[in-house]
Amino acid sequence: MSWKAIARSATGTSHQEQKIPCQDCGNYRIFKDVIVGAVADGAGSAKYSHIGSEIAVETALKYLSRISEYLQKRKRFWENFSRPLSEQEAKKLFTKTVKNVITELTKQAASKDYSVHDLACTLLVFVATPEWVAAMQIGDGFMVVRSQDPEYKLLFEPDKGEFFNETTFVTSVNALEEMQVKVISGKQEFICASTDGLEKVAIRLSDWQPFSPFFKPLEEYLRETDKPEEDDQYVIDFLNFERLNSRTDDDKTLLLCLFEEEI
Repeated sequence: MSWKAIARSATGTSHQEQKIPCQDCGNYRIFKDVIVGAVADGAGSAKYSHIGSEIAVETALKYLSRISEYLQKRKRFWENFSRPLSEQEAKKLFTKTVKNVITELTKQAASKDYSVHDLACTLLVFVATPEWVAAMQIGDGFMVVRSQDPEYKLLFEPDKGEFFNETTFVTSVNALEEMQVKVISGKQEFICASTDGLEKVAIRLSDWQPFSPFFKPLEEYLRETDKPEEDDQYVIDFLNFERLNSRTDDDKTLLLCLFEEEI
């Protein structure tokens, strides 16, 4: 049993025209049968949000990786612990993760003499084992999973705030209060985490249901590719596809994960 994964981002056409760097970031770590992943989208109004999103993703992964390594060595937790986390346990884990992220963002802001809000970003994080998935989301973006049945499932409705084009960021005073947490029992074969640049093409906004034709080719690509991180042209071409860019001019990030049984 093993995970295959890839994370790639592309600068939106509007940012290319304005010569603004990509404000998205996505990455993951694999520990035997466990994968931890994170995706962040820097706030368009925040001057250094591209730095903030990178710090948020890497800090979240570093913290969860440290926990994963410790538990594997001490208790073989991730390998043998088939009981999923309770939502209370997951909320405690992700609260600590977010607090670590906020601490690192605050340190970065202090060292550069600017406001922590200049590093504002959304954040989506998950931990997936062969038996369960625990996930959290602050702000917009989306996380979609598919178990052994054919239907894709959206874990959280994106946080769009009270007003148009508004959301919650990890630097917001109410970030932890607005954090959404969910634990799903059972094997999830496919996981996709993404920033809001792909929402309108991947999710039916009328009822917040995943659009299957968007996800099926991406899942099939992972299934057919032995080393997706090395053979990544399909994802790069997909994110830069002219027809896709005609529907969204925002930065775009895909974090794709597939769990396969060993034959």
